[in-house]
Amino acid sequence: QVQLVESGGGLVQAGGSLRLSCAASGRRISTYIMGWFRQAPGKEREFVAAITYNGGTTSYADSVKGRFTISRDNAKNTVYLQMNSLKPEDTAVYYCAADRSTWPPKGDYWGQGTQVTVSS
Repeated sequence: QVQLVESGGGLVQAGGSLRLSCAASGRRISTYIMGWFRQAPGKEREFVAAITYNGGTTSYADSVKGRFTISRDNAKNTVYLQMNSLKPEDTAVYYCAADRSTWPPKGDYWGQGTQVTVSS
């Protein structure tokens, strides 16, 4: 089925920016609702952002609204998460997810995650 690989994580100071990428293979992501989730140590995985099949609709967690932007390039089979004005509370492993039909997505397929660490 579809395989997802995240990249772009790293260490950044508070107030900085990172751009995460999710490269898909095996299937065209145009047939999936795509989303980003994150999991901090000791916490359960939480929803961050989602985008519909052709990018017409997006959804964000309240905690990231105005700071994060999800986008997709179906021709490149890639989904992005632009993260600006990062806060230490954003520190987590970020996961890309693909969902066949659920809005907001629950995730039928998941990437391995990429670590984002925001220092204060």
